[in-house]
Amino acid sequence: MESPGTGAVLVARIEGIGFWADGLPTWQAARDFAAGGAPVADAPRRPSPALLAPNERRRAPPTVAVALDVALAACEAAGRDASELPSVFASTHGDLAITDYMAATLADDPRSISPTRFHNSVHNAAAGYWTIGAGCTAATTAISAGTASFAHGLLEALVQLAAGADAVLLAAYDIGATGPLATMTPSEGLLGGALVLARGKGGTRLRARLVDGSPDAGDGPLARRCGGNAMAPMLPLFDALAAGSDAVLLDAGPGRALRLELVHD
Repeated sequence: MESPGTGAVLVARIEGIGFWADGLPTWQAARDFAAGGAPVADAPRRPSPALLAPNERRRAPPTVAVALDVALAACEAAGRDASELPSVFASTHGDLAITDYMAATLADDPRSISPTRFHNSVHNAAAGYWTIGAGCTAATTAISAGTASFAHGLLEALVQLAAGADAVLLAAYDIGATGPLATMTPSEGLLGGALVLARGKGGTRLRARLVDGSPDAGDGPLARRCGGNAMAPMLPLFDALAAGSDAVLLDAGPGRALRLELVHD
Protein backbone atom coordinates (compact mmCIF):
# COMPACT_ATOMS: atom_id res chain seq x y z
CA MET A 1 0.00 0.00 0.00
CA GLU A 2 1.36 3.44 -0.95
CA SER A 3 0.47 6.80 0.63
CA PRO A 4 0.59 9.56 -2.01
CA GLY A 5 -0.73 12.24 0.32
CA THR A 6 -4.24 12.54 -1.13
CA GLY A 7 -5.33 9.11 0.07
CA ALA A 8 -4.20 5.51 0.38
CA VAL A 9 -3.39 3.69 -2.86
CA LEU A 10 -3.93 -0.06 -2.91
CA VAL A 11 -2.07 -2.09 -5.53
CA ALA A 12 -2.44 -5.58 -6.98
CA ARG A 13 -1.62 -7.75 -9.95
CA ILE A 14 -4.54 -9.34 -11.82
CA GLU A 15 -3.58 -12.99 -12.21
CA GLY A 16 -6.85 -14.45 -13.49
CA ILE A 17 -10.23 -13.30 -14.82
CA GLY A 18 -13.59 -15.09 -15.02
CA PHE A 19 -16.73 -13.81 -16.74
CA TRP A 20 -20.22 -15.05 -17.56
CA ALA A 21 -23.20 -13.34 -19.20
CA ASP A 22 -25.94 -14.37 -21.58
CA GLY A 23 -24.18 -15.34 -24.82
CA LEU A 24 -20.74 -14.65 -23.29
CA PRO A 25 -19.96 -17.73 -21.19
CA THR A 26 -16.21 -17.12 -20.79
CA TRP A 27 -13.80 -14.21 -20.46
CA GLN A 28 -12.41 -15.03 -23.92
CA ALA A 29 -15.93 -14.81 -25.38
CA ALA A 30 -16.42 -11.46 -23.62
CA ARG A 31 -13.10 -10.14 -24.96
CA ASP A 32 -13.96 -11.26 -28.49
CA PHE A 33 -17.35 -9.55 -28.24
CA ALA A 34 -15.79 -6.35 -26.89
CA ALA A 35 -13.42 -6.37 -29.87
CA GLY A 36 -16.35 -6.41 -32.29
CA GLY A 37 -17.27 -10.09 -32.38
CA ALA A 38 -20.64 -11.74 -31.92
CA PRO A 39 -22.08 -13.50 -28.87
CA VAL A 40 -21.67 -17.28 -28.77
CA ALA A 41 -24.64 -18.62 -30.71
CA ASP A 42 -25.08 -21.90 -28.79
CA ALA A 43 -24.08 -20.62 -25.36
CA PRO A 44 -25.81 -22.32 -22.39
CA ARG A 45 -28.68 -20.53 -20.69
CA ARG A 46 -26.96 -20.82 -17.31
CA PRO A 47 -23.54 -21.90 -16.08
CA SER A 48 -22.82 -25.46 -14.98
CA PRO A 49 -19.96 -25.14 -12.48
CA ALA A 50 -17.66 -28.16 -12.54
CA LEU A 51 -16.86 -27.58 -8.87
CA LEU A 52 -20.19 -29.11 -7.82
CA ALA A 53 -21.32 -32.72 -8.07
CA PRO A 54 -23.96 -33.27 -10.81
CA ASN A 55 -26.90 -33.41 -8.37
CA GLU A 56 -25.76 -30.26 -6.54
CA ARG A 57 -25.13 -28.56 -9.89
CA ARG A 58 -28.74 -29.14 -10.94
CA ARG A 59 -30.17 -27.95 -7.62
CA ALA A 60 -27.98 -24.87 -7.19
CA PRO A 61 -29.77 -21.58 -7.92
CA PRO A 62 -28.47 -19.47 -10.84
CA THR A 63 -26.71 -17.03 -8.50
CA VAL A 64 -24.63 -19.84 -7.00
CA ALA A 65 -24.00 -21.36 -10.42
CA VAL A 66 -22.68 -18.13 -11.94
CA ALA A 67 -20.62 -17.17 -8.89
CA LEU A 68 -18.89 -20.56 -8.74
CA ASP A 69 -18.39 -20.70 -12.51
CA VAL A 70 -16.56 -17.36 -12.74
CA ALA A 71 -14.66 -17.93 -9.49
CA LEU A 72 -13.29 -21.28 -10.71
CA ALA A 73 -12.47 -19.81 -14.14
CA ALA A 74 -10.45 -17.01 -12.53
CA CYS A 75 -8.56 -19.48 -10.30
CA GLU A 76 -7.76 -21.71 -13.28
CA ALA A 77 -6.60 -18.74 -15.35
CA ALA A 78 -4.34 -17.69 -12.48
CA GLY A 79 -2.99 -21.20 -11.98
CA ARG A 80 -4.06 -21.01 -8.34
CA ASP A 81 -5.40 -23.78 -6.13
CA ALA A 82 -8.97 -22.74 -5.31
CA SER A 83 -8.79 -24.49 -1.95
CA GLU A 84 -6.06 -22.14 -0.71
CA LEU A 85 -7.39 -18.69 -1.60
CA PRO A 86 -9.25 -16.34 0.74
CA SER A 87 -12.29 -15.06 -1.10
CA VAL A 88 -14.70 -12.15 -1.32
CA PHE A 89 -18.18 -12.63 -2.82
CA ALA A 90 -20.06 -9.45 -3.75
CA SER A 91 -23.72 -9.26 -4.78
CA THR A 92 -26.04 -6.28 -4.85
CA HIS A 93 -29.20 -8.19 -3.96
CA GLY A 94 -28.36 -11.85 -3.50
CA ASP A 95 -30.92 -14.14 -5.15
CA LEU A 96 -33.89 -11.91 -6.00
CA ALA A 97 -35.90 -14.80 -7.45
CA ILE A 98 -35.72 -16.71 -4.16
CA THR A 99 -36.42 -13.54 -2.18
CA ASP A 100 -39.57 -12.98 -4.26
CA TYR A 101 -40.62 -16.60 -3.71
CA MET A 102 -40.02 -16.34 0.04
CA ALA A 103 -42.02 -13.13 0.39
CA ALA A 104 -44.94 -14.44 -1.67
CA THR A 105 -45.02 -17.79 0.15
CA LEU A 106 -44.83 -16.20 3.60
CA ALA A 107 -47.76 -14.00 2.66
CA ASP A 108 -49.93 -16.76 1.15
CA ASP A 109 -48.93 -20.10 2.69
CA PRO A 110 -46.02 -19.83 5.14
CA ARG A 111 -46.06 -23.53 6.09
CA SER A 112 -45.14 -24.50 2.52
CA ILE A 113 -41.76 -22.74 2.48
CA SER A 114 -39.18 -24.94 0.73
CA PRO A 115 -36.29 -25.78 3.10
CA THR A 116 -33.92 -25.86 0.12
CA ARG A 117 -34.95 -22.43 -1.09
CA PHE A 118 -34.79 -21.08 2.45
CA HIS A 119 -31.26 -22.49 2.69
CA ASN A 120 -30.31 -20.71 -0.54
CA SER A 121 -31.92 -17.39 0.41
CA VAL A 122 -29.06 -16.18 2.61
CA HIS A 123 -26.68 -13.63 1.12
CA ASN A 124 -23.60 -15.79 1.68
CA ALA A 125 -25.04 -18.89 -0.02
CA ALA A 126 -22.60 -18.68 -2.95
CA ALA A 127 -19.65 -18.24 -0.59
CA GLY A 128 -20.79 -21.30 1.37
CA TYR A 129 -21.15 -23.46 -1.74
CA TRP A 130 -17.70 -22.27 -2.87
CA THR A 131 -15.91 -23.21 0.35
CA ILE A 132 -17.56 -26.64 0.38
CA GLY A 133 -17.07 -27.34 -3.34
CA ALA A 134 -13.47 -26.12 -3.39
CA GLY A 135 -12.62 -27.67 -0.03
CA CYS A 136 -11.45 -24.22 1.02
CA THR A 137 -10.89 -23.41 4.70
CA ALA A 138 -9.47 -19.92 4.05
CA ALA A 139 -11.54 -16.92 5.13
CA THR A 140 -14.46 -15.90 2.93
CA THR A 141 -16.44 -12.65 3.02
CA ALA A 142 -19.87 -11.80 1.58
CA ILE A 143 -20.47 -8.13 0.77
CA SER A 144 -23.47 -6.05 -0.32
CA ALA A 145 -23.30 -2.28 -0.75
CA GLY A 146 -26.00 -1.35 -3.24
CA THR A 147 -24.67 -0.04 -6.54
CA ALA A 148 -21.21 0.14 -4.94
CA SER A 149 -21.12 -3.60 -4.17
CA PHE A 150 -18.42 -4.43 -6.70
CA ALA A 151 -16.20 -1.50 -5.75
CA HIS A 152 -16.40 -2.37 -2.06
CA GLY A 153 -15.80 -6.04 -2.77
CA LEU A 154 -12.70 -5.02 -4.73
CA LEU A 155 -11.57 -2.77 -1.88
CA GLU A 156 -12.01 -5.62 0.60
CA ALA A 157 -9.87 -7.91 -1.55
CA LEU A 158 -7.19 -5.24 -1.96
CA VAL A 159 -7.12 -4.53 1.77
CA GLN A 160 -6.62 -8.23 2.46
CA LEU A 161 -3.62 -8.18 0.10
CA ALA A 162 -2.25 -5.10 1.83
CA ALA A 163 -2.71 -6.88 5.18
CA GLY A 164 -0.51 -9.77 4.08
CA ALA A 165 -2.49 -12.20 1.91
CA ASP A 166 -0.50 -13.57 -1.02
CA ALA A 167 -3.56 -13.70 -3.32
CA VAL A 168 -7.32 -13.13 -2.98
CA LEU A 169 -10.29 -14.22 -5.08
CA LEU A 170 -13.07 -11.70 -5.79
CA ALA A 171 -16.34 -12.94 -7.32
CA ALA A 172 -19.30 -10.65 -8.11
CA TYR A 173 -22.72 -11.62 -9.42
CA ASP A 174 -26.41 -10.74 -9.64
CA ILE A 175 -29.59 -12.19 -11.12
CA GLY A 176 -32.70 -10.73 -12.75
CA ALA A 177 -35.49 -9.43 -10.50
CA THR A 178 -38.96 -10.97 -10.54
CA GLY A 179 -42.37 -10.11 -9.10
CA PRO A 180 -43.06 -6.91 -7.16
CA LEU A 181 -39.36 -6.65 -6.26
CA ALA A 182 -38.59 -5.85 -9.88
CA THR A 183 -40.33 -2.48 -9.52
CA MET A 184 -38.13 -1.55 -6.55
CA THR A 185 -34.85 -3.29 -7.35
CA PRO A 186 -34.70 -3.69 -11.14
CA SER A 187 -32.20 -6.16 -12.54
CA GLU A 188 -32.10 -8.14 -15.78
CA GLY A 189 -30.38 -11.35 -16.80
CA LEU A 190 -27.57 -13.22 -15.11
CA LEU A 191 -24.10 -11.73 -14.76
CA GLY A 192 -20.90 -12.71 -13.02
CA GLY A 193 -17.28 -11.62 -12.99
CA ALA A 194 -14.26 -12.70 -10.97
CA LEU A 195 -10.65 -11.66 -10.43
CA VAL A 196 -7.73 -13.33 -8.72
CA LEU A 197 -5.62 -10.50 -7.29
CA ALA A 198 -2.08 -11.07 -6.09
CA ARG A 199 1.09 -9.39 -4.97
CA GLY A 200 4.00 -8.91 -7.32
CA LYS A 201 4.82 -7.34 -10.66
CA GLY A 202 4.22 -8.24 -14.28
CA GLY A 203 1.01 -8.82 -16.21
CA THR A 204 -1.87 -6.41 -15.67
CA ARG A 205 -1.59 -4.37 -12.49
CA LEU A 206 -4.02 -1.97 -10.87
CA ARG A 207 -3.71 0.92 -8.45
CA ALA A 208 -6.91 1.78 -6.61
CA ARG A 209 -7.84 4.92 -4.69
CA LEU A 210 -11.13 6.31 -3.39
CA VAL A 211 -11.87 9.80 -4.73
CA ASP A 212 -14.71 12.30 -4.72
CA GLY A 213 -16.67 12.25 -7.95
CA SER A 214 -18.89 10.20 -10.20
CA PRO A 215 -18.26 6.82 -11.84
CA ASP A 216 -17.71 6.36 -15.56
CA ALA A 217 -20.87 6.23 -17.65
CA GLY A 218 -20.36 2.60 -18.60
CA ASP A 219 -20.71 2.87 -22.37
CA GLY A 220 -18.34 0.08 -23.43
CA PRO A 221 -19.54 -3.02 -25.34
CA LEU A 222 -20.01 -5.19 -22.26
CA ALA A 223 -21.73 -2.41 -20.32
CA ARG A 224 -24.11 -1.76 -23.20
CA ARG A 225 -24.98 -5.44 -23.52
CA CYS A 226 -25.35 -6.27 -19.83
CA GLY A 227 -26.16 -2.87 -18.36
CA GLY A 228 -29.58 -3.91 -17.06
CA ASN A 229 -28.11 -6.23 -14.43
CA ALA A 230 -27.64 -5.00 -10.87
CA MET A 231 -23.93 -5.87 -11.04
CA ALA A 232 -23.46 -3.66 -14.12
CA PRO A 233 -21.32 -1.17 -12.10
CA MET A 234 -18.44 -3.67 -12.45
CA LEU A 235 -18.60 -3.64 -16.26
CA PRO A 236 -16.51 -0.48 -16.90
CA LEU A 237 -13.56 -2.36 -15.39
CA PHE A 238 -14.11 -5.45 -17.52
CA ASP A 239 -14.52 -3.25 -20.63
CA ALA A 240 -11.25 -1.52 -19.70
CA LEU A 241 -9.48 -4.87 -19.25
CA ALA A 242 -10.80 -6.11 -22.59
CA ALA A 243 -9.73 -2.94 -24.39
CA GLY A 244 -6.41 -2.47 -22.60
CA SER A 245 -7.49 0.93 -21.25
CA ASP A 246 -5.43 2.63 -18.56
CA ALA A 247 -7.98 4.07 -16.13
CA VAL A 248 -11.58 3.67 -14.95
CA LEU A 249 -13.85 5.12 -12.25
CA LEU A 250 -16.22 2.73 -10.48
CA ASP A 251 -19.30 3.56 -8.40
CA ALA A 252 -18.20 3.56 -4.74
CA GLY A 253 -21.30 5.18 -3.22
CA PRO A 254 -22.97 8.62 -3.27
CA GLY A 255 -20.45 11.22 -4.39
CA ARG A 256 -17.57 8.73 -4.34
CA ALA A 257 -15.73 6.74 -6.96
CA LEU A 258 -13.03 4.09 -6.91
CA ARG A 259 -10.34 5.25 -9.33
CA LEU A 260 -8.41 2.37 -10.92
CA GLU A 261 -5.24 2.91 -12.88
CA LEU A 262 -4.33 -0.09 -15.05
CA VAL A 263 -0.86 -0.97 -16.28
CA HIS A 264 -0.64 -3.67 -18.97
CA ASP A 265 2.72 -5.40 -19.54
